[in-house]
Amino acid sequence: MNNFFPSKTAFVTLIACCLTVIIALGIRQTFGLFYFDFATDLDITISQFGFAMGLQLFLWGAFNPLFGVITDKYGGSIAIFIGFLFYLAGVLLFYLGFNTGVNFIYTIGILIGVGLGSTAISIPVSVVAKHYPASKRTMATGIVTSAGSFGYFVSPIFVSYSLNENGWEPTMLYFCFLLGLGLLVALFVSTPKIPVGTNQNNNQTATEALKEALSNKSFIYLTLGFFVCGWHIALVATHIPTYMMDNGLPDWCATTVLSLIGLFNMVGTIVSGYLATRYSKKYILSSIYLLRGVSIIIFIFFPPSVINSVIFGITFGFLWLSTVPPTNGIVAHIFGTKYVGMLYGIVFVSHQIGSFLGAYLSGVFYELNGNFDYAWYGSIALSIFAGLIHLPIKEKAIERVQTA
Repeated sequence: MNNFFPSKTAFVTLIACCLTVIIALGIRQTFGLFYFDFATDLDITISQFGFAMGLQLFLWGAFNPLFGVITDKYGGSIAIFIGFLFYLAGVLLFYLGFNTGVNFIYTIGILIGVGLGSTAISIPVSVVAKHYPASKRTMATGIVTSAGSFGYFVSPIFVSYSLNENGWEPTMLYFCFLLGLGLLVALFVSTPKIPVGTNQNNNQTATEALKEALSNKSFIYLTLGFFVCGWHIALVATHIPTYMMDNGLPDWCATTVLSLIGLFNMVGTIVSGYLATRYSKKYILSSIYLLRGVSIIIFIFFPPSVINSVIFGITFGFLWLSTVPPTNGIVAHIFGTKYVGMLYGIVFVSHQIGSFLGAYLSGVFYELNGNFDYAWYGSIALSIFAGLIHLPIKEKAIERVQTA
C-alpha cells in the first residue's frame, strides 16, 4: 500500500476526506429515524417531512457546483469548512427551538442542505481525485465513498439507541459536537495546485470547461443516469422506517436495514472502485442500476418479513453508493481533473433533483394512496432507464484536457 499513496499530503487528505464524509453522511442518513418524534412533538406531516428532506437534498446538489468552483480555485479545505459551518448552524438552530412550521424548512431543509453541498461525498471525492493518477483514482475515491458508508452503518445504530434512551433533542446536540469536529478535520484537507495527471499547459477556463462538458453527449447521458441514483437513495433513506412500520415489522427493522446498507456499501464501493480501474466504467454503472431494480422487485413483491428486509439491506447496500467511483471516474477520464470538482458537481445536481423528487413525491404518493407502491414502481422503471442510458457513453479522453 506504500506505493498507493503518491505523497504524505495525499495520505493525510484521504484520511481527512474520509472523516468528513463519515460525519456528514452519517448524520444525514439518520433523519428518517426522527420522523415519528417530529410528527408527535413538532406536528410534522409525512409530506412536509418529505418536502424538507427533498429540499435539503436538492440544495445539496444545487450548491455543489458552487462549492466545486471554490474547491477548484481556492482549495477543498475552504469549501468543506464553509459547508460544515452551514451544517452546524442548521442543526444547532434546530436544537435551540427553530424547528416548527417554516423554521423546520429553514433549518433541516435549507441550512443543512447547503452544508451538505461541500461536506458530503462529491467535494471530498473530487479533492482526493486530484491527488491520484488515473490508474489509482477510482480506487482512492472508492475508499472515500466507503468511509461514508461506515457513517451510514454506525449512525443508525447510535441514533436509534440515543432516541430511545435520551430523546431527539440530546441526539441533535450530539450532532453539533460531531459537526464541530468536522470543522477541525476540514483544516487537514489539501488540494494540489496542479492536479496529478493534468496537462500543465492546459489553459482552459472554467467557463470553457463547462461549455465543453454540456456539449458532450456522454456527459449528458451520465448526468441523466445519476438522477436515478438520487431518486433511489432518497426514497429508501427518507421513507424506509414508515414503510417498515406499515408492513407490521418491528421498530428495530428499519435501523437494521439502514445499518446493513452502510455496512455492505463499504464493500460495494471498494469493489466498484477496483473494478472501474480494470473494466469499462459505463458497463459497471449499467449493471449497478439494473441490479438495483432486481433488489427492489424482490423486496416489494415478496411477503414482508425480517429476512426479506435483511436481504434488501444487504443487496441494496452493496449497490448504494457504488455508482460514485465510476461516475466520478468517467468525468475525470473524459475531461481531466482540473475542473473535476465543478463538473462532477453539475452531474451531482441531477442526482439531487432525483433525490428531491424521490423524497417528496414518495411522501405525496403515500398521503394520496396510503402506501409507497407507486414510488417503488417508478424506482423499478428508473432502474431500467439508467441501465440503458449509460450504454452510449464514450469513455474517451478529450485530448486538450489530458488526464494522464
